[in-house]
Amino acid sequence: MEVRIHLSLPIPPSDHFDGREFHNLDGAPAGRSFADLLRWKFLGGRIARWPRSLPAEPTLPVLPTDVGPGETAATFVGHSTFLLQFAGGLNVLTDPVWSERVSPVKFAGPRRARPPAIAFDALPAVHIVLVSHGHYDHLDLTTLRRLDERFNPLFLTGLGNHEFLRRHGLRQVQELDWWQSHRFSDLEITFVPAQHWTARSATRRNNTLWGGFWLRAGVLRVYFAGDSGLGRHFAMIRERLGAPDLALLPIGAYEPRWFMREQHMNPEDAVQAHRALGSRRSVAMHFGTFQLTDEAIDQPIIDLAAALRGAGVNPAEFVVPRFGETIRAKTQALPPQTRR
Repeated sequence: MEVRIHLSLPIPPSDHFDGREFHNLDGAPAGRSFADLLRWKFLGGRIARWPRSLPAEPTLPVLPTDVGPGETAATFVGHSTFLLQFAGGLNVLTDPVWSERVSPVKFAGPRRARPPAIAFDALPAVHIVLVSHGHYDHLDLTTLRRLDERFNPLFLTGLGNHEFLRRHGLRQVQELDWWQSHRFSDLEITFVPAQHWTARSATRRNNTLWGGFWLRAGVLRVYFAGDSGLGRHFAMIRERLGAPDLALLPIGAYEPRWFMREQHMNPEDAVQAHRALGSRRSVAMHFGTFQLTDEAIDQPIIDLAAALRGAGVNPAEFVVPRFGETIRAKTQALPPQTRR
């Protein structure tokens, strides 16, 4: 399919862009100060020690070939990377990272504790790549260039990223503002708000927009949250777009809370987001792959189980996937013409 490429134009001011930097809703801080970073790194508490490396799951994932209308199959690759398969053989990747480190340099920075659950060369044809924001653990240029070379997919991302990605060799890039949509075949994809921030260097912060993605295939609705703190945007998404059949929600990288609260949900926050969305089923992500913060590698899973018990939510509604596990979701919504 030929895709019309968006040409980057000056971004007009809005309620979340002042002409120079993007902002969160309700004035939530978009990142912390350098002084706060130093306080965390040098005056903070105990940092849990992660294993240097863990083996892959004993059985490699067997990807389904029978995804039908009104259904999706979500295979957890690691961190925030999922392979989403839809009817007609349409395949989508979320924030793909196959690199060993998530860092501006290859010799330092957070290192992968688990291998990707799908080998890069085992990927099926990839048609769409979703890039939620510019942080290195979500926008991995090495992986994006490999995908471009092999599949020439459409890359969907937030405002301000078009020029950057095109400059680094990606051929098909479409940038979106919050609530803007793009249609590809039978899939409509909407960029939705998140509470976060972004930077690729110490001197340029929040000059590109962060967000999540809402995918609609017929009556099936899938939500990929990207990175986010807890905020009213989850209720706004439900009000404007409905309740998702499947929501991919981050549960990790949350300690210490004084530093991470506005930008990363902890599991208790994630359960609140699940309920605000009215999600039929949520799947955890953003855990157990790269050590970005202070908590232990398995703490998000332990804390999510406790948060679900405390909120009286059935654990089957919010699951932690095994690395390489495929979770299938099917809409229960009726087509408009058959509703009563």
